[in-house]
Amino acid sequence: MNTLINRLLVIATMLVACSCSGDEANAQPATDTGKTLVVYYSFTNNVRTIVGELTKQITADVVEVQPAEEGLDYAANNYAIGSSLIAGIRNNPDDPASYPAIKDVAVDLTKYDNIIVATPLWWSQMAAPMQSFLFHNGAQMAGKRVALIVSSASSNISSTVADARRLLPEAEWAGEALWINNNNRSRTATLVAEWLATQDFQTATHTMNMYITISGTTQRATLAAGTAAQQLATRLQDGPVTVTLSSSGGFEIWGPLGFSLPTSNRQMTAQPGDIVLYEGSNICLFYGQNSWSYTPLGRIEGLSTDELRTFLRAGERNISVTLSLTEDATGISRATTLQGEGNTYTLDGREATAQARGVVIENGRKTIR
Repeated sequence: MNTLINRLLVIATMLVACSCSGDEANAQPATDTGKTLVVYYSFTNNVRTIVGELTKQITADVVEVQPAEEGLDYAANNYAIGSSLIAGIRNNPDDPASYPAIKDVAVDLTKYDNIIVATPLWWSQMAAPMQSFLFHNGAQMAGKRVALIVSSASSNISSTVADARRLLPEAEWAGEALWINNNNRSRTATLVAEWLATQDFQTATHTMNMYITISGTTQRATLAAGTAAQQLATRLQDGPVTVTLSSSGGFEIWGPLGFSLPTSNRQMTAQPGDIVLYEGSNICLFYGQNSWSYTPLGRIEGLSTDELRTFLRAGERNISVTLSLTEDATGISRATTLQGEGNTYTLDGREATAQARGVVIENGRKTIR
């Protein structure tokens, strides 16, 4: 009877704790990349569409560059106005008066590590309003990691790239520019994902951890630095994700995530402990080896191959796996027992065995075995 009462008391205390909002539950996990800003100008809405896709794949603040004079049709009379503005900049690139006025952009560029510039081109040159923004703000972008996206109908972007480098002589370029035109515009999502994987953005000095819980046992994994892992971490900021995985091939457990992540597949030989994305929407956790084209997501740390097989329940099917950014995926910050000191319980209120590993409640406190 006392044992039953103790269990009920533990469970009741856990339910109360789950309903409270403690500092641990409210803390925002840090991301594995530096803070990013997207600056864009869009005349025909093509660039705005690209930025919309980009911000589905990365976490970034966004500001729009707008001309001070509204209602101008830059495309009228074979781009007469736009051509005149571009010619004025080309003839006197060091004269502030050559650059058309733009509306004030309320942004502190010093707060950002990475800046992505997205712009159309006019007659092969960077659109004049974006040139104005870069001319007046280039000094604040010195030393920043900068990337460039250019949209055009068909014209080559080499002159636009040259404009960007002239206007930002002290920027550190993250990689080659992304060119989206009328021939490949339908593949914007894929092109953006592939391009992001090639960019050397500034990263923070710490790594990002994810926690994996199976059958009451929790293990730590280090997330990879790529876009897919970053997007997975962003998804987990909203709360733990539970998936059902099954053993396959004698080397992994795998199954659907329930959502898609951007891919940057490469041929690799996955090792025990590796976590990868397969075909954009499936997660694989390895206790053996396999060579295939995967997108790396991370790696389970600190377990031998035999320990991985036990933790991942190798050979079994329909394994419930919870992914989270906190070591305690339940959100419980504290639990106490009113009787039965010395007893140990799992997080769901069952009396734990001596062999239980992971997070348990022992003498009224969370303990990691």
